[in-house]
Amino acid sequence: MLYLVGENLDKTRAHYQAETGRIVQLMRGIYVDADADANAEVLRHSIRIANYLYPRAYLSAASAVLLAPTRDGRLFVSGPRNQRTRIRTLEIVQNVAPGHPALATATIDDGLGEFHANVSSIRQRFLEAFRMRSEHASSIDEAMRADIAQRLIAEYGDPRAAADALWVLARENEWYREGELAERYLLREPVEFDFRNEAALDFIVAWHGTTIGHLLHDGFEWRWKADTGFGLPLIQQRVPGKLPPFVLSLLPEGWLERILKQSDERAMLRSGRRYMSNITIGTTAAELEALPADLLVGRLANFTAGGLFTGTYTGPGRGTFEQSFEEKLARLYASAGTPRLSGVQIKAPMFLGEDGILVPGTHLPFTHILKPAGTSGFQALPVVEFLALALGRHAGLDTPPSALTEMPDGMAPALIVERFDIRISAADPRLLALEDLCSVLDLPPEAKYDGTIERIARAIRPLATDPEADLLLVLKRALFAWLIADGDMHLKNLALLKIARPGTGSFEKVGLAPLYDAVTTTVFPGLDHDRMALKINGKDNRLRRDDFVKMAAVAGLTAKAANQAIEDLLAGLRAGLDALTIPDIPGLDDEIVGTAERMIATCRQRVGAFE
Repeated sequence: MLYLVGENLDKTRAHYQAETGRIVQLMRGIYVDADADANAEVLRHSIRIANYLYPRAYLSAASAVLLAPTRDGRLFVSGPRNQRTRIRTLEIVQNVAPGHPALATATIDDGLGEFHANVSSIRQRFLEAFRMRSEHASSIDEAMRADIAQRLIAEYGDPRAAADALWVLARENEWYREGELAERYLLREPVEFDFRNEAALDFIVAWHGTTIGHLLHDGFEWRWKADTGFGLPLIQQRVPGKLPPFVLSLLPEGWLERILKQSDERAMLRSGRRYMSNITIGTTAAELEALPADLLVGRLANFTAGGLFTGTYTGPGRGTFEQSFEEKLARLYASAGTPRLSGVQIKAPMFLGEDGILVPGTHLPFTHILKPAGTSGFQALPVVEFLALALGRHAGLDTPPSALTEMPDGMAPALIVERFDIRISAADPRLLALEDLCSVLDLPPEAKYDGTIERIARAIRPLATDPEADLLLVLKRALFAWLIADGDMHLKNLALLKIARPGTGSFEKVGLAPLYDAVTTTVFPGLDHDRMALKINGKDNRLRRDDFVKMAAVAGLTAKAANQAIEDLLAGLRAGLDALTIPDIPGLDDEIVGTAERMIATCRQRVGAFE
């Protein structure tokens, strides 16, 4: 409760109760109960306090409109002098009142009974709103100005009559500038317009053809707004204003980013509609509904013999023009219907039909990825990756179907990889999403080399539906990368495969995705001393069994389980290396064959030396 000496408390009693600790003095003559919330009490009784301290002042500006302090705790009054008084969270701001103010009386009840307070009249508070360099004037916002103007027009009949009434008061107080501005405001012609920042974006995001939310950009920052009916934790905006990491991980990078020549995230999202993880992003529901669903139609295994593609490739070729293969491949991405891919390696989204014809997936389901040969010493990249995937299968790692394909115009062979993150038919009820470890760890793509194997294990444990199996798999994947000299197993080349059922609020299965983008990097120019992309046990080179066992212990695995996993992988790799051969396919030259042979020799050396 609030106590004011001379009003609801006499001076002697106030002194006694303050001495005994029953009340607390806020300033001379003003007290509250000792157990009261003093800040709340002061704000609740702010007008009573102002009347008590400044009996010759009156409420003005915003406080005359609100009959209360502003939200930041300021109470505006006008009186004989300029003065500021702060009591706890209340600040009473007094300016000099004009010589002939027009006042009215307001009735206030703050819980201690009704009382009357003088306030600026409607005319005067409108003039107060146009005072120059005045804190009182700035307290009256545009909405208050508009309401007061409408009130004056209603009282005097029209804007001109209201302006005339204002001028009478303005002349009495020599507020000529205020009168001029107030008149101009009343007589201005209202302009009706609906302003919208044309740079603002509203992207609809769909997953497996069902809208799951909106990705909004107001011209300054991003905001993710999930649909109320979508309860899966798929896209989460972990940093306010930033693009959700899951969406960021889908955007093009490396070669494709250069080809698209998009300056920022907004431009990249506007340029494409289809992405990995069965995500489509567009500005209208109709354009998303027109996009094909990514479903497996032709299976690569049905058109593969001896590791070679036996179907028909009808994708981009070098042709007889001077234009490079990369430039021709870039034509595909000029269409917004061409799926966007992340990763720095040159790739093309393809569709394999039941007839075995492989064509660009621009307006067809995106079922397979084509990885053509590189340039400047990287012509053997598809062959080396094909051999690495074959070794992965022998080592017991889940690996997607892959095959080498002959390319037209005398080009080096390319690699075809079947997608494992899409449904196998329209009847397949699964909803699949692939989230790379950059997204899982909430890191931007450029930070893909910043993690460690131990950090990956810690991140996967609470997310995986079978944590122990996945932690052993992390161990195997790290060991496999070391034994094949893969220096590019970074956070974007590891991912979680998430599977849900329609209408559910959680993923029924979350686990480490199959092996992909595995390659022996040390056999390529400038990379002969390449190290592990992610450290294990604090090391990225000269790794031994003890390093992997220690990593397993940090992950919570037993030494027995870790050693057994290591032995199983080593046995599979030894068998794989004995069975591995370089496929005989047109387009192989001595340089490609030599690089592949060095890759096999490197793997043999590392497996043989591992202890």
